[in-house]
Amino acid sequence: MNQPDPIPPLSGDALLQRFQALDAFLCAHQALWKPRPFSHHVLPWEQQHAELANWLRARSLEQAEASHNQPATLHDAPAPFPSLAAQARALSEVGELPQRAGKDLPAHFSVDVPGRKWQQIRAFADSLQFARAPHHWLDWCAGKGHLGRVLAQDGQALTCLEHDRALVDSGRQLSQRLRIPARHIEQDVLGAGAAEQLSPEHSPVALHACGDLHVQLMRLASASGCAHLAIAPCCYNRTRASSYQPLSAAAGSTRLELSLEDLALPMSETVTAGNRVRRQRDQSMAWRLAFDLLQRQLRGVDDYLPTPSLPPAWLKKDFARYCRDLASLKALPAPPASQDWTALQAAGWQRLAEVRNLELLRGLFRRPLELWLVLDRALYLGERGFAVRLGQFCPAQLTPRNLLLLAERPQVAHTICG
Repeated sequence: MNQPDPIPPLSGDALLQRFQALDAFLCAHQALWKPRPFSHHVLPWEQQHAELANWLRARSLEQAEASHNQPATLHDAPAPFPSLAAQARALSEVGELPQRAGKDLPAHFSVDVPGRKWQQIRAFADSLQFARAPHHWLDWCAGKGHLGRVLAQDGQALTCLEHDRALVDSGRQLSQRLRIPARHIEQDVLGAGAAEQLSPEHSPVALHACGDLHVQLMRLASASGCAHLAIAPCCYNRTRASSYQPLSAAAGSTRLELSLEDLALPMSETVTAGNRVRRQRDQSMAWRLAFDLLQRQLRGVDDYLPTPSLPPAWLKKDFARYCRDLASLKALPAPPASQDWTALQAAGWQRLAEVRNLELLRGLFRRPLELWLVLDRALYLGERGFAVRLGQFCPAQLTPRNLLLLAERPQVAHTICG
C-alpha cells in the first residue's frame, strides 16, 4: 500500500493562509478556551454543552492525566469535542524540516548537558539548512554556548551572548577546552548595547529563548541586515507587556486579543516528571482549589481570589494550618472553629479531578494557539525581506516546543553592464 506523502513545512503563501484559518478558528471558539477551569466553578460554556461538561466532570484524575498531552484522542467524548479535535488537528499539521546527517562529535562535547537538552541541540543544529552557508554563528541567550559550539565545530566563527557572568565564564572555559575559537560576551540582550552586537555577517540562532528575548532578536536581526535567522520560540507569556502585542500586519488586524493568561496556554502541556514531583504538584493544586472553596465562604463572594506562589515548605504544614496561614496572608477572616478540614481537603481533590478533565477542552486549542503565535513571527520576518520556512525540528516527546523558524534573505544578483 502506498504511503501518504509527508506533510511539508510551511512557507510562502501557505504561512498567511494557515494563519488566517487558525485565526478564524480561535476567534470563533474563544468562549471555550479562554475561561480557565481553575478559577471558574462553572464555566460559561457548560450550559450550552451540558452533556460534554457532565461527561468531563465525571471522569477521574487518573483519566485526565492519561489524556492530558493528547486530548484529541478522546474519541468517545460528547459533541462538540470530536469535531473541535478534528479541526484543531488539521489546522496544527506542520511538516518536519529536512535534516542533514549529524556529524559524530566527541563525547566531551556533551559534557554538562542533560541528555534531553543535548538531543534537542543536535536536532536543532541538523535542521539548519540554508541556500548560502553561514560563516559566523551568533548564539543568542547562549548559556554556556553548547548549541553554538555544535554549529561552529566545522570551523565557522562563533559569538555567544549571555547575561549571566558565571555562564559566560563557564562557556569560555568549555570552548577553550574543546578548541572552539568562540567569543563569549556578557550581554543583556534586552538592554543597552544589544543592537551593537549584531551585524550583517552574523547568523543568529536561538533555541528556546523566552518571550521578549526571541522577539528582540527578530527585531534586531532584521534591522542589522543579518542574512540568516533560526528561532525555536518558547514561553510567549514571558513579556513585559500587559497583553499580547501583535508583530505582523495580519496579527495586527485580528479580532483576537490575548492576555498573559491566554499566552500561557501553549505552555500548559506537562513534561516528563518523576512521581515525587507529580505528587507535590497535585497536592499543591488540590490544596489551592480547596482554599478557593474556603475563601469564597470566608469572603461571602463567589469569585476566584488569586493567591501568590508559595514555597514548597508550605506543603509540609498540615492542611488546616496551610489554609489558616493562607487566609491570614490574604487578610481574610479566620476560618470558623467548626470547619470540617477533612471534608474540605477531599473537596479540593475532587475539584482537581474536575479541573484537569475540563482543561482537556482547552487543551485542544494549545497547539493551534502556539502555531498562530509562531506564524505571527514568521509573517513579521517575511514583511522584512526574509524567505521563511516553518517546521518541526524534533518529535514532541523530546520537547513540545518543537517548532523552528528558518529565515533567509534572498541573495541579490548584481549585474555589471558592459
